[in-house]
Amino acid sequence: MQPAPQAKVVICGGGIIGAATAYYLSEMGLAPTVIERESVACAASGKAGGFLALDWNDSSPVGPLSRKSFALHAQLAERFGADNIGYRRTHTLQVKGSETAAQAGNNQHKGSKPQAPAWLDGHISAVGELGDTDSTAQVHPFKLTNALMEAACGSTDQLQHGTVTGLVLGPNREVTGVEVDGMRIVPATCVVLALGPWSNDSASWGGADSSRPLLPTIGATKYHSISLRPAVPVTNHMIFTDYKFRSGRSVDPELYPRPDGTVYCCGEPQEIQPQDLPLPGSVPVSAELADNIWGIAGSLASCLAKGEATLEATQACHLPQSPDGVPLIGKVPGLQGVYVATGHSCWGILNGPATGLAMAELIVNGRATSVDLSAFDPRRFSAKASAVR
Repeated sequence: MQPAPQAKVVICGGGIIGAATAYYLSEMGLAPTVIERESVACAASGKAGGFLALDWNDSSPVGPLSRKSFALHAQLAERFGADNIGYRRTHTLQVKGSETAAQAGNNQHKGSKPQAPAWLDGHISAVGELGDTDSTAQVHPFKLTNALMEAACGSTDQLQHGTVTGLVLGPNREVTGVEVDGMRIVPATCVVLALGPWSNDSASWGGADSSRPLLPTIGATKYHSISLRPAVPVTNHMIFTDYKFRSGRSVDPELYPRPDGTVYCCGEPQEIQPQDLPLPGSVPVSAELADNIWGIAGSLASCLAKGEATLEATQACHLPQSPDGVPLIGKVPGLQGVYVATGHSCWGILNGPATGLAMAELIVNGRATSVDLSAFDPRRFSAKASAVR
């Protein structure tokens, strides 16, 4: 059912999913309100790497969503200006490396196809191609998320600061508003929960008569990252690694040179229990893990080593994980006018635009036409819960 022209849409969460949904709703003539408890892109949407791949998800239900979103990223780069959001097409390599030259076998990759770029001059034993400028790209997540939000909300009061603490429901379990900070009500006829790994906060929002949580438990994977500025230019080669420490421990950090001359380096994933999830703006950073990442980067590329590159940022963020590895995008079961979009794991930035567009279509037109959302329907978990009982 298409909402009336005066429909009041409230989006809970100011990350890439919330911002993209707000943007596409505004393109369709609505003026959504976004409620964010800290700041736009304060969590993974501002601290992720921004790697984009056309076809890496083709073997999963996420494939069509990713292909659509990859195309939308190119359109958004034209809309906002590629330089303004850090967008460009890239080459992408798989690199096998190690902590010592002896482990690498004296750079055995030399003479192989493809060649590593000149700046990647460290302990590398093999190089393979994962993608080219037709199939891979990058964007700066913080810049893109803020550009989407600015275009959707501008300088109006559509973007509000506060913590959503509940839903206000009518007699037929239809949403009539959201409770903010436990003390004020923002009227709404449609509500979008775009809360990432903090989606679990909504577990009790279905009211006292709800027989189970609104949504399945959303897990979280914590990643550390650093931003380095080398003294020499580096090319647009995204580097995925298979790296072995002297101790024998294997890891797979990633290095993303950005158009602004910095190199984003991330890795060292950790599974976080929902009860241990901190607030978005107070994620603790492990100096040891950040140092590990810098050490790896420096052993693969001398221009990134300590003493050669400047450390500009050290940070950590949490990526939302659904129980089956497939995002939840659609109507929340048991409620009227409430929608959810979460669980995008490491592909949140890639799939943010297509998710936002599909959510806007679902709200405005009653169904998504740009991509089939059936694989993402949150009701799949309700059906499983009913079967178990």
